[in-house]
Parts: sequence; structure tokens; C-alpha cells
Amino acid sequence: MTRGVELIKSIIERMCQTNSFGKCMKNVKILSAGDGKCKAEFTVSDEHLNLGGTLHGGFTATLIDCISTYALMTCGTGAPGVSVNINVAYMKPAFPGELVTVDAKTIRAGRTLAYLAVDLTKNNGKDIIANGQHTKFIA
Repeated sequence: MTRGVELIKSIIERMCQTNSFGKCMKNVKILSAGDGKCKAEFTVSDEHLNLGGTLHGGFTATLIDCISTYALMTCGTGAPGVSVNINVAYMKPAFPGELVTVDAKTIRAGRTLAYLAVDLTKNNGKDIIANGQHTKFIA
């Protein structure tokens, strides 16, 4: 296990021990983290669904926010930054029982701004569920 994975897993573990919003990440498994990238996966379950029975758009946006932040934390100073903008394009639904992969990468981390990109996929990457862009201010 790389230092990046250990760092991110410890952050999620701490969040899940509180009653904070971050507890929603409890069933997300970190696969890899380092060099400005982070890859995770989870199986869609009832807690992730909207009333239509598919992956909730708000949870999708949360995944884009969190996993891209973890990617950013594995490069440069390790600071998580503060969100300036998040954009999400929803392309396909995800249904209960489907395995979703979240792949985030740091496109550019400058002195004060970082630009990140995230893809949520299913069916071993064949189907894109959502694509996200995240801009963060780095203090």
C-alpha cells in the first residue's frame, strides 16, 4: 500500500467515525492514490438511490468533490484546497448492485488554483455514468 492510499483511507476512516456529512463515503473503497490521482469504487446500494431507483445526482457530485480532493492531496503540498467550482455532466444511470469506478486526476495544480477531472464509470469502464470538473483554491 502506498503512502497516498494510507493517507486517504485514514481520512475516510476519521470522517466515518463522526456524524459529519463525510460519513456518506463509508462504503467507498480506495483502490489507488498518488501522484495527483485517486481511484475508488463502490457498489450502488439503496442508500445511494434517488426516488427513481438510480444513483442520486447529489451523491455523484459528492463523489466528484471528495475523490478529486483526495487526488489533489497526493501532490504538491498535500493541501485539500477549497472548492471554487464543480461541474457535473450526467450521462447514464447506475442501478442497485452495479459496481461504479471513480477515477480522478489532477490536471494542473498551480500556485493558487488546481484543476481536476473525474470520470464515474460502470461495466469495467465501458459506460460513463458522469464526468466532472472541479476547480479548487489552494491557500
